Amino acid sequence: MVDGAIAGAVGTVALNVVTYLDMTVRARPASSTPEESARRLTEALHIGLGPEDRAANRRSGLGPLLGYAIGVACGAALTVVGLRRLPGPVAAGLFGAGAMLASDGMLTVLRITDPRRWSRSDWLSDVVPHLAYGMAARATLDHLNQARRPNRRFPLRVHPD
Repeated sequence: MVDGAIAGAVGTVALNVVTYLDMTVRARPASSTPEESARRLTEALHIGLGPEDRAANRRSGLGPLLGYAIGVACGAALTVVGLRRLPGPVAAGLFGAGAMLASDGMLTVLRITDPRRWSRSDWLSDVVPHLAYGMAARATLDHLNQARRPNRRFPLRVHPD
């Protein structure tokens, strides 16, 4: 589970990098959905964020933190259910799909978006970063597994004298 959380954190960084590259290349604005998610979630949970000027700043911080929390939790959960044992490309795709389902599911439940109304460009803007999440998460799990294995080429040998 800890390995999965680490993989989810690395996957989230990859997702954010791909998202920011997309924003840079296409000159598109940042999404308002993270802040809106924070607003609706804190309202639903009756959590006050203070006066509106401070609340807006807190939502600006909470939005991305929610994204990291979802990414880390998805990495942990998807590792626990056994995705790490699947072949690499399959696991990477399922890790990405799982994270996408979790994040878009939350946005849908909070009525921030409706994926049924998304354009092809909207879907690509969501699918590609989540695939990056999946590939990075799977590669991280592979690396963590490899690091735990003894080096077969130069095994440590203890000779009794």
